[in-house]
Amino acid sequence: MKVIALITSFASLIIPCLGFAESQLKSDKQNFLQDSTLLFNGATLPEDVLPEPVDDTVTYNFFLAEIFEYRMEEGADVGQWDVFGWHGGDYNRLWIKSEGNASTENASGEGDFQLLYGRLISHFFDLQMGLRYEQLWSSDKSEQSQTSLAIGFQGFAPYYFDLEPTLFVSQDGNISARVTGTYDILLTQHFILQPRLEGVVAAQENKDFGVGSGLNDIDAGLRLRYEFTRKFAPYVGVNYSRFFGRTLYLARSEGENTNNWALVSGIRFWF
Repeated sequence: MKVIALITSFASLIIPCLGFAESQLKSDKQNFLQDSTLLFNGATLPEDVLPEPVDDTVTYNFFLAEIFEYRMEEGADVGQWDVFGWHGGDYNRLWIKSEGNASTENASGEGDFQLLYGRLISHFFDLQMGLRYEQLWSSDKSEQSQTSLAIGFQGFAPYYFDLEPTLFVSQDGNISARVTGTYDILLTQHFILQPRLEGVVAAQENKDFGVGSGLNDIDAGLRLRYEFTRKFAPYVGVNYSRFFGRTLYLARSEGENTNNWALVSGIRFWF
């Protein structure tokens, strides 16, 4: 039942966004048909009005460090990252993603790496499928790792929210999901305020990774960046993280902070 509820909740987040994207495609299609009808009825357009053919077979490269920061928090400070990149064209892309954190005071941390195939399914969303490798390490040199199948979406929801929901199925059959959402508020041409919210849920408990069933944790932040150029922007902000349920119990048993505020500073860059 938990698995069904998790998948149902995941679908409820995606379907409205896809519906919005589908409506945009239908609108574009209707406009195209109207223009085509005029042409077939004998109306013609001047040659200087017709656009040049677009080459949609060209491939590009892109890399963005959305989060690359130092967090000053209670206990050990950490370095945090959330980056992604892709290679491909307008419709098909090879994606790489990585997210995690590492303590600045001892050799402990956690992180993941994803290798995904992405297909443009609307003007606003890519469907992504592939593999995720996750690793947890600690100062006593013990390590835990697992590999999961990953399927998700990435793109713009209505009102230009950047949305990234992903469902994971591990090698042991454990199901979990992560949803990340951001929104850029343009204060001036250079100052941009970005609220960010991330949540993780799981259908089964996994003690090796400190994961309980149900809602695991939320991570909410507010960052103000100054764009010297569009490609380079230092930022400062505040971040709040909290564990819930069984994950809260497991974190406490390991001596971790379970309800934490942090001041952050970092750089956002892309190329």
